[in-house]
Amino acid sequence: MKRQKKATWMSAILLTIILAITGCGNSSGGIVEGKVNVITTFYPIYEFAKEIGGEDANVISLLPTGVEPHDWTPKSQDILNTSKAQLFLYNGAGLEGWVPGFLKGLNKDSEVKAVEVSQGIQLINAEGDDGHNHGGAVEDPGHEEDNHAHDDHAHDDHQHETGDHAHEDEHDHEHEGHDHAHEEEHAGDDHSHEAEADHAAEEDTGADTSGDGHNHSHHTDPHTWVSPKSALIMAENIKNSLIEVDPANKEGYEQRFEALQQKLIKLDQDFETELSALPKKDIVVSHQAFGYLARDYGLTQHAIMGLSPDAEPRAQDIVKLANIVRDNQIRYVFFEELVSDKIAKMLASEAGVDTLVLNPVEGLTKEQAERGENYFTLMEKNLQNLKKALQ
Repeated sequence: MKRQKKATWMSAILLTIILAITGCGNSSGGIVEGKVNVITTFYPIYEFAKEIGGEDANVISLLPTGVEPHDWTPKSQDILNTSKAQLFLYNGAGLEGWVPGFLKGLNKDSEVKAVEVSQGIQLINAEGDDGHNHGGAVEDPGHEEDNHAHDDHAHDDHQHETGDHAHEDEHDHEHEGHDHAHEEEHAGDDHSHEAEADHAAEEDTGADTSGDGHNHSHHTDPHTWVSPKSALIMAENIKNSLIEVDPANKEGYEQRFEALQQKLIKLDQDFETELSALPKKDIVVSHQAFGYLARDYGLTQHAIMGLSPDAEPRAQDIVKLANIVRDNQIRYVFFEELVSDKIAKMLASEAGVDTLVLNPVEGLTKEQAERGENYFTLMEKNLQNLKKALQ
């Protein structure tokens, strides 16, 4: 009897531990048999993949609603789901530094195809300390992975063209998920951050990074999706990867991509038309998330913090930015909804101006998800707030 009670007690403890591990930070769903299962790392990729995939694909977002992606790391259930999936889509450009370790932690018989969705975009090199370097190493203009990525990945030349925006990139970063060694539960936590190296600047952003940190080492700006021009390339990469793993449904993927493409082209045209007509071009933002938007639409970004929203600015940075605000007659300091607005409000108070939201669309708040907000509604609100600030 005692043995039976002990066994029951131990089973209950084990079940509690398993549920705690797998239930922490729930993703958007589970694997569905008989469909192409697509794992995405964060919201914009999830939305584009879901729209292109339609009824032919089961799309899962690893990042829960209301969570900011820069410091998020995957859990054991994420490894299990990805091992069973056919496609793993991640942004790259240094955003998800946990990816190489995560892929190595997949089941060794996994056939998942990993695709870097930002491939083909001309990346921006930003100066300054980003606080935690997005959990991983910096990538060069060719999107070359750091040395601890998989040795068995193919690197083929490719070129992506979307509308009138042609972009070339030297390496194909589509990684097969075969023969991965098993790792710890948080596969990305022990991922080495020592692969950072000095890289030449990919692009002059026109951004003022005076408030972004304490030194001036180079970091790749990963916030590609904030510009509709870059989002067009990302959407095409997603479409191509879906067709590659599921050629039987090629026609459906292409039709749904064309519908998404038209919406992105319209958004791009709206940004170009509306912003080019405004007299002012300087924006002050809470962190360096708007470099691609600034580059593509003729703005100058002044960031309180660096590439990470968690990096703390120095007092002299706040004073310097307050002077920039006054000297350029900037009327608003922009803040974000997934991170604290304390520093932005401090700067606005110092400079005697108001605050407005400028959303980097890294994820949805729970309230936004409940209202049915999406990439397009958030970007439209961004455009309206930019117009208000730059009049």
